[in-house]
Amino acid sequence: MAAGTGASGPRVLSRAEVDAFRTRGFLLIPAVFTPAETDELAEHLDGLIAGWAETSPGWSGPWRQAYMDEATEKKSKLTAMHDLSFYSDAWMRAVTNPKLVGAMVDLLGPNVELHHSTMHVKPPEAGHPFPMHQDWAFYQHADGRYVDVLVHLDETRHENGEIRFLPGSHRNGALEHVTQTPAGPCTPHLPTDRWKLEDTVAVPAKRGDVVCFCIHTVHGSHINVTGKNRRLVRIGYRDPENLQTGGQSLGRPGLMVAGRRPRHAGQPLFSINGPAS
Repeated sequence: MAAGTGASGPRVLSRAEVDAFRTRGFLLIPAVFTPAETDELAEHLDGLIAGWAETSPGWSGPWRQAYMDEATEKKSKLTAMHDLSFYSDAWMRAVTNPKLVGAMVDLLGPNVELHHSTMHVKPPEAGHPFPMHQDWAFYQHADGRYVDVLVHLDETRHENGEIRFLPGSHRNGALEHVTQTPAGPCTPHLPTDRWKLEDTVAVPAKRGDVVCFCIHTVHGSHINVTGKNRRLVRIGYRDPENLQTGGQSLGRPGLMVAGRRPRHAGQPLFSINGPAS
Protein backbone atom coordinates (compact mmCIF):
# COMPACT_ATOMS: atom_id res chain seq x y z
CA MET A 1 0.00 0.00 0.00
CA ALA A 2 1.48 3.37 -0.99
CA ALA A 3 2.42 5.71 1.83
CA GLY A 4 0.87 9.15 1.99
CA THR A 5 3.79 10.78 3.77
CA GLY A 6 6.32 12.98 2.05
CA ALA A 7 9.10 15.37 2.95
CA SER A 8 6.72 17.43 5.08
CA GLY A 9 5.53 14.37 7.00
CA PRO A 10 2.02 13.07 7.61
CA ARG A 11 -1.00 15.39 7.59
CA VAL A 12 -2.86 13.88 10.55
CA LEU A 13 -1.19 10.66 11.66
CA SER A 14 2.27 10.38 13.14
CA ARG A 15 4.90 8.35 11.34
CA ALA A 16 4.65 5.81 14.15
CA GLU A 17 0.90 5.47 13.53
CA VAL A 18 1.42 5.02 9.79
CA ASP A 19 4.09 2.41 10.46
CA ALA A 20 1.81 0.62 12.96
CA PHE A 21 -0.97 0.49 10.36
CA ARG A 22 1.35 -1.00 7.77
CA THR A 23 2.67 -3.58 10.24
CA ARG A 24 -0.57 -4.65 11.90
CA GLY A 25 -3.14 -3.84 9.22
CA PHE A 26 -5.34 -1.72 11.52
CA LEU A 27 -5.21 1.45 13.61
CA LEU A 28 -7.32 3.23 16.22
CA ILE A 29 -7.50 7.01 15.65
CA PRO A 30 -8.98 8.72 18.73
CA ALA A 31 -11.42 11.65 18.65
CA VAL A 32 -11.69 12.15 14.90
CA PHE A 33 -15.18 13.53 15.47
CA THR A 34 -15.99 16.03 18.22
CA PRO A 35 -18.68 15.25 20.81
CA ALA A 36 -21.05 17.66 19.04
CA GLU A 37 -20.36 16.09 15.63
CA THR A 38 -20.82 12.61 17.08
CA ASP A 39 -24.14 13.62 18.68
CA GLU A 40 -25.39 14.92 15.33
CA LEU A 41 -24.24 11.81 13.48
CA ALA A 42 -25.96 9.59 16.07
CA GLU A 43 -29.18 11.59 15.78
CA HIS A 44 -29.16 11.30 11.98
CA LEU A 45 -28.29 7.62 12.18
CA ASP A 46 -31.24 6.95 14.48
CA GLY A 47 -33.46 8.73 11.96
CA LEU A 48 -32.09 6.56 9.15
CA ILE A 49 -32.69 3.44 11.25
CA ALA A 50 -36.30 4.49 11.76
CA GLY A 51 -36.95 5.61 8.18
CA TRP A 52 -34.68 3.75 5.77
CA ALA A 53 -32.60 0.92 7.21
CA GLU A 54 -33.56 -2.75 7.13
CA THR A 55 -33.33 -5.14 10.07
CA SER A 56 -32.82 -8.77 9.09
CA PRO A 57 -31.22 -11.98 10.35
CA GLY A 58 -28.05 -10.71 8.68
CA TRP A 59 -25.29 -12.79 7.15
CA SER A 60 -26.06 -16.34 6.13
CA GLY A 61 -23.89 -19.44 6.28
CA PRO A 62 -22.74 -22.32 8.47
CA TRP A 63 -20.64 -19.93 10.58
CA ARG A 64 -23.87 -19.01 12.43
CA GLN A 65 -24.03 -22.40 14.13
CA ALA A 66 -20.36 -22.09 15.12
CA TYR A 67 -20.89 -18.65 16.69
CA MET A 68 -24.36 -18.98 18.26
CA ASP A 69 -26.51 -21.58 19.98
CA GLU A 70 -29.83 -22.41 18.34
CA ALA A 71 -31.97 -20.03 20.43
CA THR A 72 -29.61 -17.08 19.94
CA GLU A 73 -29.21 -17.78 16.23
CA LYS A 74 -32.96 -17.60 15.71
CA LYS A 75 -33.28 -14.15 17.30
CA SER A 76 -30.00 -12.57 16.18
CA LYS A 77 -30.51 -9.50 13.98
CA LEU A 78 -28.53 -6.89 12.04
CA THR A 79 -29.68 -3.39 11.03
CA ALA A 80 -27.98 -2.09 7.89
CA MET A 81 -28.11 0.22 4.88
CA HIS A 82 -25.62 1.58 2.35
CA ASP A 83 -24.47 5.04 1.26
CA LEU A 84 -25.65 7.14 4.19
CA SER A 85 -24.51 10.38 2.55
CA PHE A 86 -27.30 9.92 -0.02
CA TYR A 87 -29.80 10.43 2.81
CA SER A 88 -28.16 12.75 5.36
CA ASP A 89 -26.19 15.98 5.19
CA ALA A 90 -24.49 15.11 8.50
CA TRP A 91 -23.12 11.93 6.94
CA MET A 92 -22.05 13.81 3.82
CA ARG A 93 -19.98 16.02 6.12
CA ALA A 94 -18.69 12.92 7.89
CA VAL A 95 -17.33 11.19 4.78
CA THR A 96 -15.54 14.42 3.79
CA ASN A 97 -14.39 15.33 7.33
CA PRO A 98 -10.97 17.03 6.96
CA LYS A 99 -9.30 15.13 9.81
CA LEU A 100 -10.58 11.79 8.54
CA VAL A 101 -9.65 12.57 4.93
CA GLY A 102 -6.21 13.75 6.07
CA ALA A 103 -5.65 10.43 7.80
CA MET A 104 -6.64 8.61 4.61
CA VAL A 105 -4.11 10.67 2.64
CA ASP A 106 -1.46 9.60 5.15
CA LEU A 107 -2.34 5.95 4.51
CA LEU A 108 -3.28 5.92 0.82
CA GLY A 109 -1.45 8.79 -0.81
CA PRO A 110 -2.55 12.17 -2.21
CA ASN A 111 -5.50 10.89 -4.26
CA VAL A 112 -8.35 9.44 -2.22
CA GLU A 113 -11.76 8.34 -3.51
CA LEU A 114 -14.82 7.56 -1.39
CA HIS A 115 -16.11 4.12 -2.33
CA HIS A 116 -19.21 3.64 -0.15
CA SER A 117 -20.51 3.69 3.40
CA THR A 118 -22.51 1.08 5.29
CA MET A 119 -24.40 1.16 8.58
CA HIS A 120 -23.60 -1.75 10.91
CA VAL A 121 -25.95 -1.65 13.90
CA LYS A 122 -26.12 -4.60 16.31
CA PRO A 123 -29.54 -4.53 17.98
CA PRO A 124 -29.84 -5.19 21.72
CA GLU A 125 -29.50 -8.60 23.40
CA ALA A 126 -28.74 -10.69 20.30
CA GLY A 127 -27.09 -8.22 17.93
CA HIS A 128 -25.47 -10.01 15.01
CA PRO A 129 -21.88 -11.23 15.45
CA PHE A 130 -19.53 -11.21 12.46
CA PRO A 131 -17.49 -14.24 11.42
CA MET A 132 -13.85 -13.93 10.47
CA HIS A 133 -13.55 -12.42 7.01
CA GLN A 134 -11.83 -9.86 4.81
CA ASP A 135 -13.82 -6.95 3.44
CA TRP A 136 -12.14 -7.71 0.09
CA ALA A 137 -14.60 -10.60 -0.27
CA PHE A 138 -17.48 -8.09 -0.59
CA TYR A 139 -15.87 -5.58 -2.96
CA GLN A 140 -12.83 -7.08 -4.65
CA HIS A 141 -10.00 -4.79 -5.70
CA ALA A 142 -6.73 -5.42 -7.50
CA ASP A 143 -4.54 -4.53 -4.53
CA GLY A 144 -4.53 -3.37 -0.91
CA ARG A 145 -4.82 0.37 -1.50
CA TYR A 146 -8.22 0.44 0.15
CA VAL A 147 -8.90 1.44 3.76
CA ASP A 148 -12.12 0.81 5.65
CA VAL A 149 -13.00 3.14 8.51
CA LEU A 150 -15.35 2.35 11.40
CA VAL A 151 -16.96 5.49 12.84
CA HIS A 152 -17.96 4.78 16.44
CA LEU A 153 -21.20 6.32 17.67
CA ASP A 154 -21.19 4.18 20.82
CA GLU A 155 -18.35 3.11 23.06
CA THR A 156 -17.49 -0.49 22.22
CA ARG A 157 -16.32 -3.34 24.43
CA HIS A 158 -16.59 -7.12 24.57
CA GLU A 159 -20.23 -7.08 25.74
CA ASN A 160 -21.51 -5.17 22.70
CA GLY A 161 -19.17 -6.69 20.14
CA GLU A 162 -16.14 -4.48 19.56
CA ILE A 163 -14.12 -5.00 16.39
CA ARG A 164 -11.37 -7.64 16.57
CA PHE A 165 -8.42 -8.14 14.17
CA LEU A 166 -5.81 -10.72 13.32
CA PRO A 167 -2.62 -8.61 13.32
CA GLY A 168 -0.54 -8.81 10.16
CA SER A 169 -3.13 -10.85 8.28
CA HIS A 170 -3.32 -8.22 5.52
CA ARG A 171 0.10 -9.35 4.34
CA ASN A 172 -1.49 -12.59 3.07
CA GLY A 173 -3.41 -10.67 0.41
CA ALA A 174 -6.82 -11.84 -0.74
CA LEU A 175 -7.99 -15.16 0.74
CA GLU A 176 -10.51 -17.68 -0.52
CA HIS A 177 -13.81 -17.36 1.38
CA VAL A 178 -16.69 -19.76 1.86
CA THR A 179 -19.44 -18.58 -0.49
CA GLN A 180 -21.33 -21.82 -1.19
CA THR A 181 -22.97 -24.47 0.97
CA PRO A 182 -24.93 -27.62 0.01
CA ALA A 183 -28.06 -25.50 0.47
CA GLY A 184 -26.83 -22.77 -1.89
CA PRO A 185 -24.91 -19.48 -1.76
CA CYS A 186 -24.04 -17.85 1.56
CA THR A 187 -22.43 -14.64 2.77
CA PRO A 188 -18.63 -14.74 2.30
CA HIS A 189 -16.68 -15.80 5.41
CA LEU A 190 -13.50 -17.67 6.24
CA PRO A 191 -13.68 -21.31 7.36
CA THR A 192 -14.48 -21.38 11.08
CA ASP A 193 -12.21 -24.35 11.77
CA ARG A 194 -9.12 -22.42 10.66
CA TRP A 195 -9.95 -18.79 11.44
CA LYS A 196 -11.06 -18.14 15.02
CA LEU A 197 -12.11 -15.06 16.97
CA GLU A 198 -10.09 -16.34 19.94
CA ASP A 199 -6.89 -15.58 17.99
CA THR A 200 -7.77 -11.94 17.38
CA VAL A 201 -6.88 -8.69 19.14
CA ALA A 202 -9.79 -6.61 20.44
CA VAL A 203 -9.83 -2.89 19.58
CA PRO A 204 -12.41 -1.21 21.82
CA ALA A 205 -13.09 2.44 21.02
CA LYS A 206 -14.95 5.48 22.32
CA ARG A 207 -17.62 7.66 20.74
CA GLY A 208 -16.07 9.80 18.03
CA ASP A 209 -13.10 7.48 17.52
CA VAL A 210 -12.47 5.70 14.25
CA VAL A 211 -10.79 2.35 13.67
CA CYS A 212 -9.32 1.89 10.21
CA PHE A 213 -8.04 -1.26 8.55
CA CYS A 214 -6.80 -2.63 5.24
CA ILE A 215 -9.26 -4.36 2.91
CA HIS A 216 -7.20 -7.57 3.39
CA THR A 217 -7.08 -7.53 7.22
CA VAL A 218 -8.96 -10.48 8.72
CA HIS A 219 -11.46 -9.43 11.38
CA GLY A 220 -14.72 -10.30 13.13
CA SER A 221 -16.74 -9.53 16.25
CA HIS A 222 -18.81 -11.08 19.01
CA ILE A 223 -22.55 -10.74 19.60
CA ASN A 224 -24.06 -7.68 21.31
CA VAL A 225 -25.55 -8.93 24.58
CA THR A 226 -26.28 -5.48 26.08
CA GLY A 227 -29.64 -3.73 26.22
CA LYS A 228 -28.67 -1.03 23.70
CA ASN A 229 -27.82 -0.77 20.01
CA ARG A 230 -24.15 -0.89 19.07
CA ARG A 231 -23.93 1.72 16.33
CA LEU A 232 -21.05 1.76 13.83
CA VAL A 233 -20.77 3.11 10.29
CA ARG A 234 -18.13 1.75 7.95
CA ILE A 235 -16.73 4.11 5.30
CA GLY A 236 -14.51 2.79 2.52
CA TYR A 237 -11.78 4.85 0.82
CA ARG A 238 -9.41 3.83 -1.96
CA ASP A 239 -6.72 5.06 -4.27
CA PRO A 240 -8.72 5.78 -7.46
CA GLU A 241 -6.20 3.74 -9.48
CA ASN A 242 -6.91 0.61 -7.45
CA LEU A 243 -9.12 -1.20 -9.95
CA GLN A 244 -12.27 -2.83 -8.57
CA THR A 245 -12.83 -6.28 -10.04
CA GLY A 246 -16.11 -7.34 -8.40
CA GLY A 247 -18.67 -6.85 -5.67
CA GLN A 248 -20.53 -3.92 -4.14
CA SER A 249 -20.60 -0.63 -6.10
CA LEU A 250 -18.67 -2.15 -9.03
CA GLY A 251 -18.23 0.37 -11.84
CA ARG A 252 -19.62 3.29 -9.86
CA PRO A 253 -17.34 6.32 -9.40
CA GLY A 254 -17.10 7.84 -5.95
CA LEU A 255 -16.44 11.33 -4.67
CA MET A 256 -12.83 12.44 -4.82
CA VAL A 257 -12.29 13.60 -1.23
CA ALA A 258 -8.59 14.40 -1.75
CA GLY A 259 -6.44 15.07 -4.80
CA ARG A 260 -7.42 14.24 -8.36
CA ARG A 261 -8.50 11.24 -10.41
CA PRO A 262 -5.76 10.37 -12.93
CA ARG A 263 -7.01 9.78 -16.47
CA HIS A 264 -5.76 6.91 -18.56
CA ALA A 265 -5.48 7.06 -22.34
CA GLY A 266 -8.88 6.69 -23.94
CA GLN A 267 -10.77 6.69 -20.63
CA PRO A 268 -14.27 8.20 -21.17
CA LEU A 269 -15.87 10.80 -18.98
CA PHE A 270 -18.31 9.61 -16.36
CA SER A 271 -22.02 10.02 -17.13
CA ILE A 272 -25.26 9.31 -15.29
CA ASN A 273 -26.16 7.09 -18.25
CA GLY A 274 -22.79 5.34 -18.44
CA PRO A 275 -19.62 6.38 -20.30
CA ALA A 276 -20.00 9.56 -22.32
CA SER A 277 -19.91 9.17 -26.10
